[in-house]
Amino acid sequence: MPRRSERGSVRIDPRLIIGVVLVVGSTAGVFALVSGLDDATEVYTAAETFTPGDRIRAADLVVERVRFGSGDQRYLEPDALPEAGLLVTSTVREGELVPLASVDDLDRAGLATVVVASRTALPEGVSRGSVVDVWAARLVERGEYEPPVVLVPEAEVAAVSGSGGMVDDGSVTVELLVPRDRVAALLQALAADDVIDLVPARPAAGR
Repeated sequence: MPRRSERGSVRIDPRLIIGVVLVVGSTAGVFALVSGLDDATEVYTAAETFTPGDRIRAADLVVERVRFGSGDQRYLEPDALPEAGLLVTSTVREGELVPLASVDDLDRAGLATVVVASRTALPEGVSRGSVVDVWAARLVERGEYEPPVVLVPEAEVAAVSGSGGMVDDGSVTVELLVPRDRVAALLQALAADDVIDLVPARPAAGR
């Protein structure tokens, strides 16, 4: 508290000054924190992995508040998602922010789905959203094949499932997203009973 000196002047207790400084500093800190929160933007993250051709709606997404730097990348915000949803044009993995560049209101992906039965176990890590090269060895005559070649480079895996029959024979079917100009060649190879193998084109994200 203020004190009076012997000559009648008022002396201010240093503890009072320190207290005022602390209160002002605390208030400024709270203001800065609130201002920082106000700078955050609500954007969508993927609740699961989406591949080209999938239609996403609000129920498929999770809203998060994120503070962005000065980057040019833009992400899908709640008010930009139509009620009818949007089509995915490039893979968005579970938990990732949804880039605006990966969605569209029209299907411009130019991809078709082709189901391939795997003759052998799939390589480790191949699952929905993986990118694989489709290798094919052409059947020349019974039991003899030409050297394998890449028939479809960097096809995306849309789904993987078991045989689904009454007897589980261990076989696996893979739905591939294939560029339309490669569909005919792949279907021809399947019809000719060529050997088809799927080889990871690049490491899976996060590995």
